[in-house]
Amino acid sequence: MANVVVVGAQWGDEGKGKIVDWLSERADIVVRFQGGHNAGHTLVIDGKIYKLALLPSGVVRPGKLSVIGNGVVVDPWHLVAEIEGIRKLGIDISPDQLKVAENATLILPLHRELDQLREEAAAAQKIGTTGRGIGPAYEDKVGRRAIRVQDLRNLHNLGPKIDRLLVHHNALRRGLGKPEIEKEALIRELSEISPKILPYIDTVWETLDRARKAGKRILFEGAQGALLDVDHGTYPYVTSSNTIAGQAAAGSGLGPSALSYVLGLAKAYTTRVGSGPFPTELLGPDGEPDEIGRLLGERGKEFGVNTGRRRRCGWFDAVLVRQIVRVAGINGIALTKLDILDALPEIKVCVAYELDGKRIDRLPAGMNEQARVKPIYETFEGWTESTQGARSWANLPAQAVKYVRHIEELIGCPVTLLSTSPERDDTILMKDPFQD
Repeated sequence: MANVVVVGAQWGDEGKGKIVDWLSERADIVVRFQGGHNAGHTLVIDGKIYKLALLPSGVVRPGKLSVIGNGVVVDPWHLVAEIEGIRKLGIDISPDQLKVAENATLILPLHRELDQLREEAAAAQKIGTTGRGIGPAYEDKVGRRAIRVQDLRNLHNLGPKIDRLLVHHNALRRGLGKPEIEKEALIRELSEISPKILPYIDTVWETLDRARKAGKRILFEGAQGALLDVDHGTYPYVTSSNTIAGQAAAGSGLGPSALSYVLGLAKAYTTRVGSGPFPTELLGPDGEPDEIGRLLGERGKEFGVNTGRRRRCGWFDAVLVRQIVRVAGINGIALTKLDILDALPEIKVCVAYELDGKRIDRLPAGMNEQARVKPIYETFEGWTESTQGARSWANLPAQAVKYVRHIEELIGCPVTLLSTSPERDDTILMKDPFQD
């Protein structure tokens, strides 16, 4: 039985919610394997809108098992609040439907505060963090001083771990001119939240292993985009985790042989949120979005699901997507928001870069080089007919088909799904990712 990994092939916000929703209906288990509550999916089911940040998309579908894997950093206070919010929308969530990996790292209040303090202190060097503590929690994980989900079972033994944690954090806080964290206060906060988390704690790797052997379909639900990968993205303007498909194995406890098909999500244009290089960004002389940049943003409703931040908009960058196809091992692309390009007289696609007078076909690894690359474009004739709601190739204007086919050639990967509106049925399917 095929298992599918969904990853963003740009900087996130590629429209994963709709595709993940469609796939989750076909899956038995949905697994989050990286990130935290800094990236959201919007699901529209029977006219109801569900905005998820930490919870896997399977929670809104009866009979599905949703799993938060060990690769995720978990804010227990946010998790409880998100569960309560979903319940108010009529969705029941129980420990039978939701499992949280016992070896996942916790996000603590001190992580949130540190995240915000450092971003404020960075001035012009801001990374663009959401300020939700994800980065500092991952730092503690790698630094081997993290408090993990399983520690909530044994709070009476937590003293030495808290001591180790606070040696590090209180030194940082003193340097930032902030009062130190009191050990007893932190233990009290954890004691108050732990009863609400304990029922969901599970040995996730074992649960998933049994499910796989039983032939269950597993959907690995990626958050953000591969260009935000801490190793392969536009470093340092990246997230704090690995967002590529390989992390699905490490972040769930299943080996790489469990990953049958990797579906990459890409918009028919490009967006990003926050700071960092963006070669195809559409800006005017004043540094603000130009006419086309504003048009894409308005038509595409380009604002963050959880943050509300305006997304930067630009033409499709085939160099970046081609690079991510290779790095993330993508088997097929789901191309979204084709309809946003309707009625444009011409459409551009970046096919290469110029760096210091030389043509290159990849994004350099260095921050300074990334900032200096200039896009080399091919220009396409646009189409006047609407693509919105198209459900077959026959419903698409010939020029739109030509655009999609050329993107396939440029990125070296087939477009296996084509989305033509936010509605889940407005999708042209060439290959079922769950098909063996």
